[in-house]
Amino acid sequence: MRRTHHWLKQHWKLLCSTVLVLGCMSVQAQTLQVVTEDSSYSAFKDGKVVGPASDVVEQLLAAAGVTDYRVALYPWARAYDMARLEPNVMIYPILRSAEREALFKWVGELDEVTPLFYRLRERHDIVINQLSDVGNYTVGVVRDDSRQKYLEAKGFNKMVVSANNLDNLRKLLNGQVALVPMPEREARVQCEELHVAFDQLESVYALDELSRGLYVALSLKTPAETVQRVITAFARLKDDGTVARAMAR
Repeated sequence: MRRTHHWLKQHWKLLCSTVLVLGCMSVQAQTLQVVTEDSSYSAFKDGKVVGPASDVVEQLLAAAGVTDYRVALYPWARAYDMARLEPNVMIYPILRSAEREALFKWVGELDEVTPLFYRLRERHDIVINQLSDVGNYTVGVVRDDSRQKYLEAKGFNKMVVSANNLDNLRKLLNGQVALVPMPEREARVQCEELHVAFDQLESVYALDELSRGLYVALSLKTPAETVQRVITAFARLKDDGTVARAMAR
């Protein structure tokens, strides 16, 4: 009986050790989830996520030696929550701000942008001389985007929320909102996608307070070794001009 008990005890220890090792291997080998939204920097085409920022990320992961990853395009709110709450997630492009600083591991800057408030050029009744004037009109925003958070913090409440930038612009064109805040690059690309002339829009106010860098970032629970390799690889791509060439497209 003692020998049987001893045998069971030894094999139980071995089994537990094996499970622990396999568990650790599973964590280490976890696929990196790479998430983004539909924008002028990334889009879904011919079964693949493409765009200037996506090109940079693809080259970045190759340079960092990260081969086990999956790129997916989501509404911004979902992509943001995944990167904020889940382990082993890369998100791009994301505005870097004081509020977000401690929420992510920041890899490197892709671009710098300033959101502009756009109206339809024909809407001469919409007059914006200062930020407070925006409160007189309905504003289209993207759910959980930094612009929505900023306007809420300023006390604006006439906001219509969309899942993505394209739907936001559609609402401006359809007269559902009077203003939308977005960088010029974003406005131009979205107009092109909707087959609308960019000159139908007119910028009426610059949100200089939201001039920020657009970054690649990693979730806090991404392995430290992965974080360091990705940061180092991005610095090399930045130094050799790869990032600048891709973002200039």
